[in-house]
Amino acid sequence: MDIVIIAAAFMISVSALTTGFGFAILGGKLLDNTSRQPELADQLQTKTFIMAGLLDAVPMIGVGIAMYLIFVVAG
Repeated sequence: MDIVIIAAAFMISVSALTTGFGFAILGGKLLDNTSRQPELADQLQTKTFIMAGLLDAVPMIGVGIAMYLIFVVAG
């Protein structure tokens, strides 16, 4: 039972860490490309928000699976 909780905690921590790195890279690319072509700032921002939503959706699935492991499998 304890190994299931450790696995779920690992899933949550890795998903939080990789999401943070993903948002950092995404924001850096947005600033870089906006400074190179300021006339495309609105289009780049729209596409960045779409990518941010997709980037945030994948770890939420992992968190849902981890919560399932904690409350159903280990419980």
